[in-house]
Amino acid sequence: MISNNEQIIIIFVIPILLAQGIWLYIDAKKRGTYAWAWGIVGLIQFPTPLLLYYIFIIRRDKRR
Repeated sequence: MISNNEQIIIIFVIPILLAQGIWLYIDAKKRGTYAWAWGIVGLIQFPTPLLLYYIFIIRRDKRR
């Protein structure tokens, strides 16, 4: 059985992960990078994919 605290955590975590995965997918598609890979990685954990995306994709594009 899932406790009340676990239910509250799940209610907050699932939308955050979905929003992160969707945003990473959309932005990666605009930039021409591996959109599906970034989207899936964004669904797995938070906030490491955002940090890695910023370091490897966004900063690289700003230098150009």
